[in-house]
Amino acid sequence: MADFKIDAQCKDTSARSGTLVINDKIVKTPVFMPVGTYGAVKGLMTSEVKNMGFNLILANTYHMFLRPGIDVLKKSKGLHKFMNWDGLILTDSGGFQIYSLKGLRKIENDGASFQSHLNGDQHKLTPENVIDIQRIIGSDIMMMLDVCPSGAGQINEWDDAVNLTSKWAKIAHDYYNSTNGYYNKEQLLVPIVQGGTNLQLREKSALDLLKLESSIYAIGGLAVGEPKDKMHETVEFMDSMLPQDKPRYLMGVGTPIDLIDNVSLGVDMFDCVMPTRNARNGQLFTKEGPINIKNSKYFNDQSPIDVNSSSKLSTLYTKSYLHHLFKTKEILGLRIATEHNLSFYYDLMEMMRENIKKGNFINWVKDFKNTYNGDINE
Repeated sequence: MADFKIDAQCKDTSARSGTLVINDKIVKTPVFMPVGTYGAVKGLMTSEVKNMGFNLILANTYHMFLRPGIDVLKKSKGLHKFMNWDGLILTDSGGFQIYSLKGLRKIENDGASFQSHLNGDQHKLTPENVIDIQRIIGSDIMMMLDVCPSGAGQINEWDDAVNLTSKWAKIAHDYYNSTNGYYNKEQLLVPIVQGGTNLQLREKSALDLLKLESSIYAIGGLAVGEPKDKMHETVEFMDSMLPQDKPRYLMGVGTPIDLIDNVSLGVDMFDCVMPTRNARNGQLFTKEGPINIKNSKYFNDQSPIDVNSSSKLSTLYTKSYLHHLFKTKEILGLRIATEHNLSFYYDLMEMMRENIKKGNFINWVKDFKNTYNGDINE
């Protein structure tokens, strides 16, 4: 079991600062997890990710299953050794990736059949073999296989997703308890609450999954095109349903403002490709809002990339230099931008933790939002 302790809580919101301990590794919450889908945070070495302060990253079961495959991972004695990472790893089950394979997958009663997007080979993920795969990966936090419907789906689609997700969760829970891992470590198994933005279905899903008494609860299906106000309404409802003494993980979210808003609603854990993906497109996050470093106005801007960043690269190099690197398609530009954005996200979470502890969270949020302009959609 994970050990989770709430260290401080905001009096006027549900924001809380906590300490999560898994396999003797400490994670301070609220926490953002960099995405390393294929066993790498794009453009960075694991030592660079660690030096920023991160000790929990996300990798993806679906993609690691297809490449490099379970035989390579087993021979490497797990993903941690394969990628030379001594922190914690959370692996998504692949439910979202299967959702995105429209025309190439079929959701069945006992699992999800799909055609590989790489070579067309047929595969099937089940509640049981997703655990087998994650046992071989050696992730510290394993997500259950779920059905992730579209945010624009009909209520009957959401209802079907809830029913099947709950059924798979019970199967996964029982199978997990009957199996052992490979690397003499604890692996937590996490269920995912579904239900779209329908609160009755969310309640139904949560009540089903609470019976499993898991160490962490995830909120899925809220980064798939639903309106932001509906997302907030749903997360606020989840705050009332999920245990106060266990971490809540909002999957696939999001922008800096999304993180702040959802921390206010009681969420402890986040992941999103946005800081790394947007960095590769030249978008940098700053306390004044996102900027596009490829814009011509930065051609001769001799100011540092960001004097407020904890990233040394952001204080050492100028906007003009980074603009030049993007224009000439130098790989170094992508690396600097990626480190900058991840450092921004790390600093953002740290500021939230500190201001929750100081009892200043509400004032800090107001000040941040007054300064931060131009938040973007995912």
